[in-house]
Amino acid sequence: MNLLLVGILLAIIAVAYQIGLTRSRSIAGKGNNSAMLHSRPGYYGTLVALWCGIPAALLLLVWNFAEPSILRHVALGEIPAQVASSLSATELDVILRRIQSIASGFGVTDTAQAYELAAAEKLKTYQTVGLIAKFAVVISVVVVGLANTRQRISGQYRARNHVEKTISIALALCSGIAILTTVGIVMSMLSEALNFFDFVSPVDFFLGTEWNPGFSTTGSAEGSYGLLPLLWGTIMVSIIALFVAVPVGLMTAIYLAEYAKPRFRAIVKPIIEILAGIPTIVYGVFALMVIGPFFHSMGNTLGLNINATSALTAGFVMGIMIIPFVSSLSDDIITQVPRSLRDGSLGLGATKSETILKVVMPAALPGVVGAFLLAASRAIGETMIVVLAAGNSPILHGNPLQAVSTVTVTIVNQLTGDTDFASPQSLVAFALGLTLFVITLGLNIIALYIVRKYREQYE
Repeated sequence: MNLLLVGILLAIIAVAYQIGLTRSRSIAGKGNNSAMLHSRPGYYGTLVALWCGIPAALLLLVWNFAEPSILRHVALGEIPAQVASSLSATELDVILRRIQSIASGFGVTDTAQAYELAAAEKLKTYQTVGLIAKFAVVISVVVVGLANTRQRISGQYRARNHVEKTISIALALCSGIAILTTVGIVMSMLSEALNFFDFVSPVDFFLGTEWNPGFSTTGSAEGSYGLLPLLWGTIMVSIIALFVAVPVGLMTAIYLAEYAKPRFRAIVKPIIEILAGIPTIVYGVFALMVIGPFFHSMGNTLGLNINATSALTAGFVMGIMIIPFVSSLSDDIITQVPRSLRDGSLGLGATKSETILKVVMPAALPGVVGAFLLAASRAIGETMIVVLAAGNSPILHGNPLQAVSTVTVTIVNQLTGDTDFASPQSLVAFALGLTLFVITLGLNIIALYIVRKYREQYE
């Protein structure tokens, strides 16, 4: 029903825009003489729409936030005191879910108690009344806002100022939400990671060379929790991916930016960027079913022991995946190098290849390095490809032809299945996630700094 109410609200907002637009045009007179108005007619329509939608949307948000607590209080009031006092918090939540199921019409598998039926009936009544009241109040707020704002429209009313101020506030709020979301994610990981370090020493975790978390039902830290095998596996796979993506992506970018004809470029560049839209699970299946067996058979031909699931397989396919990131970013950066630099080099007698090698690439180098670092952070954080193609062998070795395990694979393993989030076997995933976050954040900061410095120099 909330979706229906939102749909009605959006329809009324659209009508409000048209009402404000029509009202302002009528004030402007024949020919829509905008000189009669402080702002263009579109601003008046937008103002009416905003002052219809914003109060109603805020009211709907607050209502939906407070309604579950009120309904929970209503249901609790129907549970006999002697029954409620004998139940734990978990058992009480179970009873409340049963009452909600009965009220919604789904029912329960066993015979419901009399007080559960009574509570469900009262809860259903309150839900119906609340829904009707919600519709009435929200629509009333919309109508009042529409009438009030329409009445204010005049030739001297500063609609543009109000609209732009409202939009700037909305943009600031969106930025604040993004920042708070990031802070919330970091703090949640940090708090759980600190709980993990109550079981395992940070020195043993960050400097340990063995990863073998034991299974424990007592909540104790059984086994070894060394990060280095996982971190080295992540670095190894990422390096292989960059060895594949950087040369191919950079050469592709140079060709498209400097040699390709505009028509050919317009066709080829979108085709290359399609690789970025392929789901990573598809890359993982491709690595597992095609690339891994191919490398294994090629190794047998050459007399090498290459596992089908290995760092080489995962890194190679991951490199294919990040080629569009390298080529697109590098292409955009190379094309931004001022034309005057190329013309000056050619005018002094340099060939096209010499101009690219000694003028264009040095000028574009900071931005290209930033593109490489962004691609590296993308490779480090990849999950599905390494889950299917890396082999999940958390052993510290330097052979890329053998199976490895990465930080992301281990996070998936530790949080898969029936887990107790109070045990170190699960809490370690948050410590691993925080470590991965710090690494990728550092790479992104370095990349953005380099790109920003480049833009300041050549724009």
